[in-house]
Amino acid sequence: MGTVYVTQADAFIGKVDERLTVKAEQKTILDIPLIKIEGIVVLGRATISPAVVSELLERHICLTFLTQNGRYLGRLEPEVTKNIFVRKAQWQAVGESQPAIHLVRGFVRGKLKNYRHSLLRTQREHPDTDLNNNITRLENAMSGDKPLRVYAPIEKTSSIDSLRGLEGAGSAAYFGCFQQLIKTPEFKFEARRRRPPTDPVNALLSFGYSLLRHDVQSALNIVGFDPYLGYLHVERYGRPSLALDLMEEFRPLIVDAVVLSLINKRSLTLTDFTTEPLSAAVNLTKEGLHTFLRAYEQKKQSEFKHPVMGNKCTYQKSFEIQARLLSKYLMNEIDKYPPLVLK
Repeated sequence: MGTVYVTQADAFIGKVDERLTVKAEQKTILDIPLIKIEGIVVLGRATISPAVVSELLERHICLTFLTQNGRYLGRLEPEVTKNIFVRKAQWQAVGESQPAIHLVRGFVRGKLKNYRHSLLRTQREHPDTDLNNNITRLENAMSGDKPLRVYAPIEKTSSIDSLRGLEGAGSAAYFGCFQQLIKTPEFKFEARRRRPPTDPVNALLSFGYSLLRHDVQSALNIVGFDPYLGYLHVERYGRPSLALDLMEEFRPLIVDAVVLSLINKRSLTLTDFTTEPLSAAVNLTKEGLHTFLRAYEQKKQSEFKHPVMGNKCTYQKSFEIQARLLSKYLMNEIDKYPPLVLK
């Protein structure tokens, strides 16, 4: 168990000795030792006892509130870590500083490389799928010189705005062929739509990214960062910019992979979605929500060999590993920030 997801409407979250309990309609639907919990996400409405709030704060367990369809509402966080030196280094790098530019390069490079690997893998597994044009567009965004790919705009670009442009171009190339990654005819994807998502594929992507934000922000809190001060994403009131920065390299590795797997294996069908009549927003049904949460949690707990650390770890653990590598770079303990890139 890593993250506990509470989806039952009007549930009561309580505590008995060293165990967390979730009750609904006078029945206990979850009973788990607190020591096994790394985070709690409440989707919809729930009542939480003061004893649980106190216990979560003492154990440094974050409690996040989302709407039933995954829109972020807020979170209860323990006291910020006492490591002021991490936050000092983070603030000193603000703006067009060399460390900030280096980090933005890393975030963009990691995201686009993982996009490229995802397309290459699909093309290997499905030889009848032609993704060459979009792969070339991604490679051009990363390496510049089309025939030889000698020059690297990402590495040579010293403007954060220009790096944002390369990230946008790469994302456009990736989502421009996302429909071809979907092998189930009834699911259609035309473009990325977020506020609100108006088709099942966008609904899954948006919901998955909300969960990913919770996990990455929790890792940044553990290490000692201010999650609202980022480099790739501009500052905006209430926006956890650094969490969104660090999320970039994980989007294709975790959320996109889960979404495509659930659709292509027909674990989710169109009957697992509903459409709101006024806004046209598409949401998961209760059963579909449980299916997605199980798949997302299984993905987080799956293991891979970390390319920098050289040992096996889960994706859940890799959030904190990348946050610690980020802090080591800002505090001049390592020369470069290595984004998580998997093949």
